[in-house]
Amino acid sequence: MKNKRQLTLVSLATTAAFTLAVSCASASSDHAPAGGPSHGRTPTIVLLHGAWADASSWAAVTERLQKRGFTVLAPPNTLRGVATDTANLKAFLQTLKGPVVLAGHSYGGFVITNAATGNKNIKALVYVDAYIPDKGETVGQLTSAKPGSALAVPDPSTVFNSVPIPNGGGDVDLYVKPKLFPGFFAAGVPLNKSAVLAAGQRPFAASILNQPSGKPAWKSIPSWALIGTADRVLPPAEQKVMTARAGSHTVSVKAPHLSMVSNPQAVTDVVIRAVQNSG
Repeated sequence: MKNKRQLTLVSLATTAAFTLAVSCASASSDHAPAGGPSHGRTPTIVLLHGAWADASSWAAVTERLQKRGFTVLAPPNTLRGVATDTANLKAFLQTLKGPVVLAGHSYGGFVITNAATGNKNIKALVYVDAYIPDKGETVGQLTSAKPGSALAVPDPSTVFNSVPIPNGGGDVDLYVKPKLFPGFFAAGVPLNKSAVLAAGQRPFAASILNQPSGKPAWKSIPSWALIGTADRVLPPAEQKVMTARAGSHTVSVKAPHLSMVSNPQAVTDVVIRAVQNSG
């Protein structure tokens, strides 16, 4: 009898401990991770890369955010056209439940500006050395709006290698010449690392340069921005014009166009700030 009673007490104690653990886990899941908002569900963070890059360009930022406990997704930007790229990102975002903070680098900013429109789950936009277009504006127009872009040249063949797009109606894929890529995109990044980025760049369809943006999401969604003051692709002077127009909460850092590679902590801090204020 004594042994049975001891077993019963052990069983009850185990059940109580399990119930308490489940209860604590459930309660903690409703709270944000360190650095997250103090109320409500913690947003999923979606990071979209720009032209001549892929999702790995966000790797150092992704790692930092994940260490803070955030859910981070970095889908591919297809770089096929404004309408196509926007539709693909829209479809991806519609599969996500709950609040989202959406960040875009460079041309990725152009795409998130269009894809976030009408999506009530998007609580904040983050622009990193990014295009923040108004309706009707184009990538080509914004790149050359202020002097200083290394890509805005009279003869594109001096900057780009072109590859015909099969069944593309004459459109071509543009690749930045590998020898120019480090200086244009990643000045300050170790040369061996920037050379790897140059070798793995994803091409940008030339027709995108003249395709207009649609209704901008930043007119209804709050935004944050980081400007790299050493950016040789999208002139900082034009970035300041766009961030001011969008009313973005903006910081500037001494960084090249690929600031999330050269200064990942500064970029991470801006994303977290957007998360903290996205409620």
